[in-house]
Amino acid sequence: MMMNDFLKIYPLSLIFFFCLLRLGAQEQVLVETESFHQKGGWVIDQQSFPVLHSSYLMAHGMGRPVADARATVKFPKKGTYKVWLRTKDWAPYPVGPGKFKLYVDGKALAPTFGESGDSAWKWYSGGEINVEKDSVELVLQDLTGFNGRIDAILFSNGSDAEPPNELVALDKLRNELLGLRAGLKEMGDFDLVVVGGGVAGTCAAISAARLGLKVALIQDRPLLGGNNSSEVRVHLMGDLDKSYYPKLGRIVRELDNGDPGNGNPNAKEYGDARKFAIVKAEKNLSLFVNTHVYQAETENNIVKAVVGRDIETNQEKRFTGKYFADCTGDGTLGFLAGADFRMGRESKQETGETLAADKADDFTLGTSNLWASLPVDSVTTFPETPWALTFSDEYHIDEEQSDWQWETGFGNFNTITEAEQIRDHNLRAVYGNWSYLKNHKRDKYDKRDLAWVAYIGGKRESRRLLGDHILTQMDIQEGKIYPDATVTATWTIDLHFPDKKNSLYFPDEEFFAGTKHIRVAPYTIPYRCLYSRNINNLFMAGRDISTTHVAFGSTRVMRTCGMMGEVVGMAAFLAKEHQTTPRGVYEKHLPEFMGMIKD
Repeated sequence: MMMNDFLKIYPLSLIFFFCLLRLGAQEQVLVETESFHQKGGWVIDQQSFPVLHSSYLMAHGMGRPVADARATVKFPKKGTYKVWLRTKDWAPYPVGPGKFKLYVDGKALAPTFGESGDSAWKWYSGGEINVEKDSVELVLQDLTGFNGRIDAILFSNGSDAEPPNELVALDKLRNELLGLRAGLKEMGDFDLVVVGGGVAGTCAAISAARLGLKVALIQDRPLLGGNNSSEVRVHLMGDLDKSYYPKLGRIVRELDNGDPGNGNPNAKEYGDARKFAIVKAEKNLSLFVNTHVYQAETENNIVKAVVGRDIETNQEKRFTGKYFADCTGDGTLGFLAGADFRMGRESKQETGETLAADKADDFTLGTSNLWASLPVDSVTTFPETPWALTFSDEYHIDEEQSDWQWETGFGNFNTITEAEQIRDHNLRAVYGNWSYLKNHKRDKYDKRDLAWVAYIGGKRESRRLLGDHILTQMDIQEGKIYPDATVTATWTIDLHFPDKKNSLYFPDEEFFAGTKHIRVAPYTIPYRCLYSRNINNLFMAGRDISTTHVAFGSTRVMRTCGMMGEVVGMAAFLAKEHQTTPRGVYEKHLPEFMGMIKD
């Protein structure tokens, strides 16, 4: 049902997107692989767009080769073309498992790609092809099921020079060959543009739409819910029934599909269709999935518009608006707009918090890629994985399904610029441990198979956008009630750290976490934490709100984040009603605003 909805939004005529450029005698054809019209078992990964400025295709088969991806490509003229593929070896220890082949009109190019031993994204020569027709068929054949990946394919008949890898030059090549800016599509003018379709963003969009605002909800994946979608599978935490404002949380309840736990192998338990149907039913709400916002247009500390790129078709889209809400988790829109932000831990001296670090640093909570196995009727096998992390009788994790502890980050990796490396490290841990269990604990695991492994990372922490109030440990533990008290939060101060035993066996490469829960009484989050202190029309809701690292350990859970979204929707309505700013709602219309939250 959902795929039919997507096809209505993105007709097949748009799903394959490529162009060509004549440069004197040179003809070039660039194919972005995410635009292949038949993707087979390959999946689109956009998580590293901030680094690569592109999405890519990946063969996520959990050790079983995936079905072929196919595309038909038109050529400007017949002749001999040099072929280049942009790819990498994601696990070169010394050579990784992500092997694949490219076929052109049924003939395989000589190289096997994805096994170079080089972890950098770069162009690799595929040799030459002779084009004898107006178009050719391309087929990507996965050989292993272990996450081989490819960004783009370039055909050139005028030069043997390697295409550029430096981002500025590569962006110029993409823009010219794909006509990205020339194809920019205006999507309309909105009262509120919500960037990020997790629980917080979805609640913000619904809240504002039901109050009569014209709302755009932009999500960079095909599904809503973020970490609570079936792509990530984290359950909703935080209480709704202890709120100082009993009616706050009604939209969260609508989206809540129950508690299937973390990493449940049944995708339906996470309610993707439910979320989608609720959003689509709102007449004032326009939904734009598969759209990654990468540019903000600002003037005098006011966001005027955002530009996104469809992660599948590469269609460029521009959204203008009066107010904007950053619900991305990463603080992406705020960062693009120049909002003040913080990333990492503050020091005790800076904040006065007893739980703060002795010295400020880059430490953040990590990212999880959850997984699950299921029983099967017969004995199955799983290959040895010399390229993965190494486990032994002395240390392995004897589990049939993961939980939250499978986590990588902790300051060793930047959760934004090294998102791909984090995910890949998690995969090396999952596959290495599973290989050990299947091959060395056969009595228990012979008749179990990997049923699901997340390839989209479930992030906990990255940027925190700074508002007029920065929530602290003292605010939480002392239960301070400010005049603009809004969302009631109940989760513990839950700050993760590397598990000690995991650190012993994988120093500086930990993938397993521990925590100590500091329990708190229900407390409130001031509205001033939900808008930017220096970008005048920017709200935020979710894990990127204005807190210290310590306070973030409590505010980050998704039911709490969803209530933040509901509050932002109300604030946006009042801001428009009174032609004021998010700060103006606090300074000039606080009694009316608090009345809305209470009722």
